[in-house]
This record gives sequence, structure tokens and C-alpha cells, in this order.
Amino acid sequence: MLLEARQLEVHYGGIRAVAGIDLAVGEGELVCLIGANGAGKTSTLKAICGLITSRSGLVRYAGEDVSRAPVHVLPRKGLVMVPEGRGIFPQLTVEENLAMGAYAHGGGDPSAQYERFPRLAERRKQVAGTLSGGEQQMLALARALMTRPKLLLLDEPSMGLAPMMVMKIFELVRDIATQGVTILLVEQNARAALELAQRGYVMESGAIALEGEARALLDNPRVREAYLGE
Repeated sequence: MLLEARQLEVHYGGIRAVAGIDLAVGEGELVCLIGANGAGKTSTLKAICGLITSRSGLVRYAGEDVSRAPVHVLPRKGLVMVPEGRGIFPQLTVEENLAMGAYAHGGGDPSAQYERFPRLAERRKQVAGTLSGGEQQMLALARALMTRPKLLLLDEPSMGLAPMMVMKIFELVRDIATQGVTILLVEQNARAALELAQRGYVMESGAIALEGEARALLDNPRVREAYLGE
């Protein structure tokens, strides 16, 4: 497995947000993590990439224990997160944001990203904070790809976007996966996430309630009732 989390637990004060979960992502997989707001999905991603300190448990990436690795070290190893809300640098241009993504590797050529995201090429000199929500999400993805990730953690990439842009973002995520990047996707749009992924986990109240092949979860009555509106 490229990523393994074992007995991962996260607390905020006296509140347990993640309750000793086990989760794994194999190299080349696209795995989704779905659940209601407050289920612990974002906390799980942040604990995996070191943005918050897990109270207990193990995170193993590419065979290495990274449970206590400094957060700035992980992108250089290929573990990269695109946070909820995009996390771009709004005062920098598109071009400058991409350069920041390549910083860990001493710089890089954004040409491949401009080919993948032609709208960004048209706006390369534009200040990122003036982009539309969908364009900002494209920029967040492109900046992450500038780090040459092996594992991409995506937190709610469709949040706040118009339906047509949501479809476009999911197409881009599928394209990135077919290029060989392993993806762990947290997504409120459970149907779209499960249709995109090979495997899935369902998180409830900080725990993994269900896991399995994405198609099987799509057909699961509990999932259909709770998350697909059926």
C-alpha cells in the first residue's frame, strides 16, 4: 500500500474527531472518503499530511512511518494536499502560484499544467484572487501537480462550484488519476465520488462505518438512503 493509516485518532480539546480508524490506499488507486459534515473526513486528511497532530496511531507512506514527520517534508516526498477552500495565494498571479508549487523541487516548467488547464494559460498574469471559484480550484490542482505528487489528497474539490464546473473538476480529477497519480478524495457529492473512485470509505461520527468497492457502496441501501437521497 502507498498509504496506510492505522488506529488514527484525532482530538480537539476533549472532542474526539477521528476515532481510531484504519484506512489504506494502494499505488495507482483513486479512493474516496465520504460522509456527512462533521464526520471527521477533513481531520483525517490533515492528520495524514501532518497539518494537525494525531493523538495516536500510525501513518505510513511509501513504506515509511511519517506519523511525526514535519509537514513541510511530505510534499518533497510526493504527498500533497489540496485543502478545502483551495488555499491559493490570492495576491499572487496564476504564474506565481504555480511557481510556489514547484518551489520544493527548485522550480519547474508550468507548460504541462497550461496544457491541462488552458483557462489558466489565458490568465497566467492575472491575480489569483480575481479568478472565479472554478478557476481557483483549477489553480489549486495545477499548483499541487507542480510538486510532482505521488499521492494527492483532495478535500472537497467541488465545494461551492456551479454544476457545469463540478463536472469539469471531476473530469480533471479522473484525468489526473489516469496519469498515474494516486488520489484520496474527500467529497460531499457522494454519488460523483463513488462513480469516480475504485474503492470507498464511509465515515460517520469519526469512525469508518462502511468500506468496499465503490460500485458496491453505490448499491448499498444504507448509502443510498443516507448519502444519495434515495
